[in-house]
Amino acid sequence: MADKQVYDSTNIQVLEGLEAVRKRPSMYIGSVDSRGLHHLVYEVVDNSIDEALAGYCSEINTILNSDGSVTLEDDGRGIPVDTHAKYNKSALEVVMTLLHAGGKFDKNSYKVSGGLHGVGVSVVNGLSEWLDVEVKRDDKRYYQHYEKGYPKTEVQVLGESEGNGTKFTFKPDSEIFESTEFDYDSLSTRLRELAFLNKGIKITIKDERSEEGQEDVFQYDGGIVSFVKHLNKNRSPIHEEPIYFEGESDGTIVEISLQYTDSYGEYVYSFANNINTHEGGTHVIGFKTALTRVANDYIRKNEIEKGNVRLTGEDIREGLTAIISAKIPDPQFEGQTKTRLGNSDVKGVVESLVTEELSRYLEENPKIANSIIKKALSAKRAREAAKRARELTRRKSALEVSTLPGKLADCSETDPSVSEIFLVEGDSAGGSAKMGRDRRFQAILPFRGKIINVEKARLSKVLKNNEILSLITAMGTGIGEDFDINKARYHKVIIMTDADVDGAHIRTLILTFFFRYMNEMVDNGYVYIAQPPLYRIKKGKKEFYIHTEKEKNAKLKELGEKGVSIQRYKGLGEMNPEQLWATTMNPESRKLTQVTMEDAAAADEMFSILMGEEVEPRRQFIEKHATEVVNLDV
Repeated sequence: MADKQVYDSTNIQVLEGLEAVRKRPSMYIGSVDSRGLHHLVYEVVDNSIDEALAGYCSEINTILNSDGSVTLEDDGRGIPVDTHAKYNKSALEVVMTLLHAGGKFDKNSYKVSGGLHGVGVSVVNGLSEWLDVEVKRDDKRYYQHYEKGYPKTEVQVLGESEGNGTKFTFKPDSEIFESTEFDYDSLSTRLRELAFLNKGIKITIKDERSEEGQEDVFQYDGGIVSFVKHLNKNRSPIHEEPIYFEGESDGTIVEISLQYTDSYGEYVYSFANNINTHEGGTHVIGFKTALTRVANDYIRKNEIEKGNVRLTGEDIREGLTAIISAKIPDPQFEGQTKTRLGNSDVKGVVESLVTEELSRYLEENPKIANSIIKKALSAKRAREAAKRARELTRRKSALEVSTLPGKLADCSETDPSVSEIFLVEGDSAGGSAKMGRDRRFQAILPFRGKIINVEKARLSKVLKNNEILSLITAMGTGIGEDFDINKARYHKVIIMTDADVDGAHIRTLILTFFFRYMNEMVDNGYVYIAQPPLYRIKKGKKEFYIHTEKEKNAKLKELGEKGVSIQRYKGLGEMNPEQLWATTMNPESRKLTQVTMEDAAAADEMFSILMGEEVEPRRQFIEKHATEVVNLDV
């Protein structure tokens, strides 16, 4: 009989200091991919924002350095450097090397804090190849150098200084992260958002990794009013200036700004202590409840419609762009990603603020009030028409032998967690995909006709489009008020289109539909984009499928020019079923890009630019990004 494995105290591993962070980085920053990498910057910036909320910081600077490191500097009070009584070392070193060490746990230091756990800077230190920190305070400039979380120098005095502040320069550890290259656009989007949410603070970002490096300065004295204007710059507002009000109760500060446009979507974004609460929470519930009540009270009081007319929340929020920002002394976050606010008292604070301030605004601005109510009543009629269309669709489906669309080639697997569906452009590619797929778990839904642009249409019109109806039926989730994520028939929805202009347009139309009407599918990580190859390179009996121009050039250099043939794929239909399976559908070899909802406001802006009514913003976007186009089919 084999010896049983001994399990005693020698099996218990104790990770000291930041070793736990390096051993399990995803526990602290979520992941080690691009999102986790950028989270390092946000952790440091959060500390500076906390200084700003406390009234001590007015400027935050970010520099992407040519050696791959990043520098973050603020003009706050500077991290304390005096000796910590308990640890008998500089408070700076304590903050940099111990988890849960910082001023956020001291109510006297920070009444409101954006960070969730107080582990920010020490985690950044532990996940960096090296880190330099400089502190200016008490008329002196202090410095300390770290490598992989360990101090390599004592805290040194470099000389005298003017003013206060903290400066970090760190290089993410390539042993930890999949990639250590920062994306300028991702960082600038979040920094701009923070500037909107904290009016008056100046936030800069500069890219020194190339000679033509970008630079942006974000400073908005209008705060979230400027945020709403920014979100609506590609839409047509029905009243010129956004509505704004703020209030405070028991240390909780609430700011709300809203503006109506002639669009058909609802764009409500909420924040708690600068954290994007994209799962909503008590502040959002309070806002929506009060908004609906105020609108119905206004209709009744001013006798705008005959009879007992009642708007739903969906009616009054059509065309609404709103920012809800709450600053809370002790925020409680819930939900799968800890982005839903749970403080029960905040609901009442927001509800009473909106009820009082919005009621007053509507009474004082009857012309604007009537235009808002008129739009909501129009939305009510359209909603009722859409409801009739949905009921008609359900009755029709019930009469049919199969409720699934005839052009859907379904899979035999019934477990949605292992099932995937390819949304394929065109009959030719659809035919190849059906023949090349693995029928056990892969379903194919080809699109033959034009997909409606949902950015420009109400739901009642969207439901008349055959391609959209087929998509809704295949998904199984329903739509609008009937939507239920638990009924999703596939947990992997893969958009597979040609690598040309038409393919990109169809892909954007499908993504716009998911973003506007099946947002939870994206939130849950169910939506992907297939990455078919652009080229097939053949030399002798060997062939290689290439996805980018950079890959192509590298492969040609490796193979040499003699005896090499290159095929450029313009469409998926050019591949036979075996090639399509091998390059784009086989889970073992394919490349997929997951569509994420990391920044809903940025995604909202993008879809408004690309698919909205306004032509000028689209022209400006194309001109700005024209030099980035690699594969343009003309």
